[in-house]
Amino acid sequence: MQAPRLSYVVSALLLCAVSLGTTASAQTASPGFNADGSVTSPALTIPYSSVASPEARAFFPKMLAAGAKAPPITAPIEQSRAFYDHMNSDRAARMQKLYPVTIHSETIAGVGTDVVLPAQGVAPENRNRVLINLHGGAFLWGAHSGGLVEAIPIASIGRIKVITVDYRQGPEHTFPAASDDVEAVYRALLKQYKPAQIGIYGCSAGGILTGEAVARIITDKLPTPGAIGTFCGSVANIEGDSSYVAPVLNGQGIPPHLLGVTELPYFRGAKPTDPLVLPGLSPALLAKFPPTLLITGTRDMTMSSVIYSQQLLDRAGAQTELHVWEGMWHSFFSDPELPESKEAYQTIVHFFLRHLGR
Repeated sequence: MQAPRLSYVVSALLLCAVSLGTTASAQTASPGFNADGSVTSPALTIPYSSVASPEARAFFPKMLAAGAKAPPITAPIEQSRAFYDHMNSDRAARMQKLYPVTIHSETIAGVGTDVVLPAQGVAPENRNRVLINLHGGAFLWGAHSGGLVEAIPIASIGRIKVITVDYRQGPEHTFPAASDDVEAVYRALLKQYKPAQIGIYGCSAGGILTGEAVARIITDKLPTPGAIGTFCGSVANIEGDSSYVAPVLNGQGIPPHLLGVTELPYFRGAKPTDPLVLPGLSPALLAKFPPTLLITGTRDMTMSSVIYSQQLLDRAGAQTELHVWEGMWHSFFSDPELPESKEAYQTIVHFFLRHLGR
């Protein structure tokens, strides 16, 4: 596997978008189109969205600069994990100032987790409800601090218990290790909660894993959770228009190749045709999915994948809700100060409180 090609795939699955500038690369000297529908364009400069919030416009260049400091994909995994843990620990600390919670570690069914509880206490109507979070990080990093970033605001705003799972990742582990861990935690929680009272959600790799976990739950004939959320990654492969357009909008230029989820180290040896890897391949599985919330942004490489996932779920008869934020990048709500992030938190909380049983 060539490092530049793998680097492109990983950049679509990080907890933050890794971008390198603001000017798109040119593929040709003059604009035009080809018989296959592809279009060409000279070098161009694209302004940031005029309808995104002022806070997002001010933050976007800082996000690009921070992402440019990420270790190369060829770096030792320990170096990459340290980089993203530092980034996510800072985010989690900022979140705790805005969204007070208590956090403790707990081993559930042999799997490490962090349990996040609202500081003001779980709301009476949520005492019999629980959310499982599956963190992002390309199935390579994001354990603990990345999970806290995704759990803290939801637990605090929703006044609900959130359990973020430290599932096994690559390169040390391969598919279906993470699905095994999620199923083990889910089986344990079924002893305490009705399935309709359990929600599962995740961002990026965690959004993909959420879809995989539900497919696994259905395949193993367990009762499905009450609702799920797949954010910046879902049940379909990473492809479509945004795979090309988002890198340009984020200053990376047009990627030379489009590669699928199964190119990630975690999926070494997995079959791209396996619906437990990509549930979107099986309408029969999707027909049994619970209500699903899908979130993305117009500068997210996975936007097309998320939109297509919603279409596949909808065609299969599943209940879906799709939200797309203008000007937002991959996993934009990992930074809590943006108005768009606050809107996303409210959207997630309202969705689960509407759909989970009491």
